[in-house]
Formats: sequence, C-alpha cells, structure tokens
Amino acid sequence: MAAIEEHSAYSTHYCSMDQLSEDEDEDLVQVGDLKESLENAQVSHRKLDKEVSTFLSEVTTLETSKDIDPTTLQQMQNISDASQETCKALADCLLLFTRHDKVRNLKLAHEQEKSKILSEALQTLATEHHELEQSLVKGSPPHHSILSEDDFYDAVSDSDSDHSLSGFETVANSSVEETLEFNFQKQGNMSDDKKSGAGDATSNGIKKHRELSKITMPVIFNEPLSFLQRLSEYMEHTYLIHKANQCTDPTERMQCVAAFAVSAVASQWERTGKPFNPLLGETYELVRDDLGFRLISEQVSHHPPISAFHAEGLSHDFVFHGSIYPKLKFWGKSVEAEPKGIITLELLKHNEAYTWTNPTCCVHNIIVGKLWIEQYGNMEITNHKSGDKCILNFKPCGLFGKELHKVEGYIQDKSKKKLCALYGKWTECLYCIDPVSFDAFKKNDKKNGDDKKNSKQPESSEEPDEMPLPDSESVQVIPGSTLLWRIAPRPSNSAEMYNFTHFAMALNEFDKVMEKTLPKTDCRLRPDIRAMENGEIDTASEEKKRVEEKQRAARKNRSKSDEDWKTRWFSQGPNPHNHAQDWLYCGKYWDRNYTSLPDIY
Repeated sequence: MAAIEEHSAYSTHYCSMDQLSEDEDEDLVQVGDLKESLENAQVSHRKLDKEVSTFLSEVTTLETSKDIDPTTLQQMQNISDASQETCKALADCLLLFTRHDKVRNLKLAHEQEKSKILSEALQTLATEHHELEQSLVKGSPPHHSILSEDDFYDAVSDSDSDHSLSGFETVANSSVEETLEFNFQKQGNMSDDKKSGAGDATSNGIKKHRELSKITMPVIFNEPLSFLQRLSEYMEHTYLIHKANQCTDPTERMQCVAAFAVSAVASQWERTGKPFNPLLGETYELVRDDLGFRLISEQVSHHPPISAFHAEGLSHDFVFHGSIYPKLKFWGKSVEAEPKGIITLELLKHNEAYTWTNPTCCVHNIIVGKLWIEQYGNMEITNHKSGDKCILNFKPCGLFGKELHKVEGYIQDKSKKKLCALYGKWTECLYCIDPVSFDAFKKNDKKNGDDKKNSKQPESSEEPDEMPLPDSESVQVIPGSTLLWRIAPRPSNSAEMYNFTHFAMALNEFDKVMEKTLPKTDCRLRPDIRAMENGEIDTASEEKKRVEEKQRAARKNRSKSDEDWKTRWFSQGPNPHNHAQDWLYCGKYWDRNYTSLPDIY
C-alpha cells in the first residue's frame, strides 16, 4: 500500500512540473518577440539594400560628370562599396538566424512531443495506481507474478515490440518509453496466477515483464544507430589488441586484453538513447584502415534477439567474434540485462584465444527521474592456451555510491597464483600493479573506512532514485601503477549528438563508393534510421512502423509455408575454445557476392 502511494505521489509530482515560475518566465526571451525582431531586421535590410542600390546608380552617373572633384567621387565610391559589403554581411547574418530559428523550432516541437507523451503516461499511471489503491482498500490485494523467459518472448512476438538487446550495450533501450502507455489488467486471486504458471514478483501492483514488454516505443527515444552499429563500438580501442600482439610476456598480453574488454563497455556511459532493433537478416559492415580491422555483423535471430559479429585484423594478426543476447529482468524502477553469449579474441601471432562474457547492465529510473546506467558482476577472461585467467569485479554503486563505476580484480595463473592486480573505472581508465601493493592499499583503505563508520547510517533496501555521486570523480592512483587504458575525451558537441563518441559519430557515414559495394541489408540503408539522422522525426516514425510491419508479414508468410529462416553469413555451432553454443562466421562476405539477399527494408 505504501509503495503504491509513493508511486502515485511521484506521478502527480512530475505531471505538475510543466509550469514555470513567474520569476523564470520574466527571464526568458519570448519566441514571439524573437520572431518579430527577426522580421523587423529583414524589413530594415531590404530598405537599406534598396537605398544602397539607388546610391550606387547615382555614383555611376556622377563618374561621367566632370563637375565632381575626383577625391569626393572616390570617397563616395568607397562609401558605396562599404555599404554593399555591409548589406551582404547583414544578409548572411539574417540567413543564419533564420536557420537557427528553424532548428530551435524543430527541437522545441520534439521536446513538446516528448513532454506530452510522458505527461499523459504519468497521468495514466497515477490513475491506475488510484484504482489499485481502491481495490486494496476493498480487500482484493494485487498478487505477484513474474513471466518466464518463454512467455516473455511470446508476448513480444504478438506485438513485435522493441526490447533491450544486450548487457554490453545500453539497456536504456528499455528506458522511459517502455514504461509509457501502461495497459493494466484486472487481476484475480493468487491461486489463479499459480494455475497460469505465473511466479511471485510484482512492482507496486504492476506485473513485471508482461505490460512493459508489449509496449512499442516512440522513435523519439531512439538514437540514429542500429544495435549492430552499437556492437561495432567494441572496436573503438583496437589499438589495445595490436598492443597485446606486440607483447612477448603472456601476463602483459592478458593486461591488454582485459583493458580492451573493459574499454568496450565505456561507450555506454550516459548513452541512454535506444538503438534501433535490427531486423532479421539485417547486416552491418565496418572497414577502418586507420585502425587496422574490418567487421561484419548480422541479426541471426529475432525471438530471442541475437546479434552475431566477426572482426579481423587487416594484417591477419587477430580475429574477434561473438554473439550477444540478453536475459531481461524488470524490477519496477529499473531494467536489468544479464548478458548471454560468448566474446572471443584470438591473437594469431601467439596462437592464443581468450573468451569472456560481459557484466550485467542495469538502467535505473525507467519510470521517472534521470536515467543512469551501471555495470556490475564478474567478468572472467580465460586464456585457453596457458590457463591464465583475469577475474574482474564490476562493482555495484551501493547505497551511497562509493563504488560507482569501479572495476578491480586479478590476473591468475592456472594454479590461482596472483600475477597482477587491475583497478580503475569502466567509465574512465584501468591500471595494473603488483598484487602485494594492491592488497596493502586495499587493507589500509578498508581500515580508514571502518574508522569513519562511527556514525552509521540506517540501511535501506530501496535502490537510489538519483545517481549517487562517488567520493572522488577520478580514480585514486596507487604509487607504482601502470596505466593500461584511458578513455578518449568526447566531442565538444557530444551532448547534442546523443552523447556519441568520435567513433560512434562516423558509424552511419554513407558515400557513393559504399552505395556501389554495400549489400541491400546494410543498416546504413535503413530509411527510419537515416530519416532520424536527418532530423525528420515524423518520417522516421512512419518508416519504423512500415519496416516492422513488413518484417511481421514476412514472418507470417514463412509460418504458413513451414519455411525456416536461414542466416546468410553466420551459422550456429560450438565455440572452438570452450565448446559453448555460439554463432560462427561462415566466410565469403568480403567476396561481395550479395545475390539472393532478402528485401527487408
């Protein structure tokens, strides 16, 4: 009952926040005043331009007259030239202001649409909470249910809705939009749920999984990239693979591989935009001569969503491949994605293979509040040749945020002897140091922390609504440490560009050469993504709906003819190194024979 009242209060609070205070209104420039000023400036410019033209014609006439002193005539000519240049500069300035005005109007319309959707959804949520509250008062408490993974995918299949795709990539895919337009259903008693196979968890009267999974998200919450393109961001720090190949010591190679694995999740930081779900059969290729690799990825399954990728060094020095699919859990205020799938890196020069899985990714405040992302859980990197392992612990932030974004662990040999310690933040950097120094530092740090616990705070089982601030914005470097990796600064306009990195900003580039070589399934050719990149939100929404309907119709046609979907560039089979089920590259993509590809767009 208390939880429902809390949610209802949240909803009412956020629905009433659309009014600005009178003091704030006085400080704002009215849009109407700006438009009127711009129109007046354009009228004045036209008058000035007309007067200057008249003056120029008179000067031209006087040039033929001998009654005017040459010096005076030259001054008049200079004045006319300066006036002409002023008119031109003013015209350029007005044109620039007009363009900026259009951009501001577009952004304003965008934000108004988002605000309207959120306001309506929160109002609906508050109403439903009130109804649930009344039902509790009348003696019919909401029962608990949890949806099995099979039921979850069946629900998605019925609606063909969007959902998160990876623990590696942002689970903010399932952010605010997945909580909009809730369709609450009247619930029976506990025994009815047991008969239907439901479990035992709800969130403030809302069935976890079921309602949220059936929501089709508005395109305004997306970012103009496909999830396949997001996968390719793994390769942003390829230099760490090249560095590993150059190392002669196996421990140093493991350090570089661990840094590469940690750096792969760094691009998620503050990336709360949802990538577009890939269509079945969608592909993406990326060739970076400057970084020395080429990559091909394909959406090999839709229910469950599985994306497979394969990258290789242009110098034939490494192979990097994997398949990504999540196991989703909704916890009321947050969405958690436990990653499934194997990541494999092969250093061909040393005949070594490393495998690992990604940490769990969680997005907080999916209903109200500021979205924020954290990674937690263990990442175990195994060298299948030497038996060495690197076990990294991505720490949860905790109640007061002291451990926010922290990563630490050890490299061990096959006898579990500690060879090296690693520490840092997945959003910032990673260091290595000898394990003795690291353990001594941790022991001293813990002792100092215990001394500060005299005034103990009461514990709470609630997760923090706002992102906790860590004690320090940067990592405390232990003397004797070696820097393995540091994140590159993002572009100055990154916040205006979906918090993209330099690498991400180039993922959707498309030129005439690509037009001739790319297969028609490449996601650069997706009309909804391209429209969104161009700022055409309405077109993007219409195209997204159209391609999803087309995919749904194609699936129904296959089911009628008992035809199974066949992947083109990947096949399912055991991973050659740990023998777990995986999706492996079949080859021949770079032969550029793209006949018989499906028409998915």
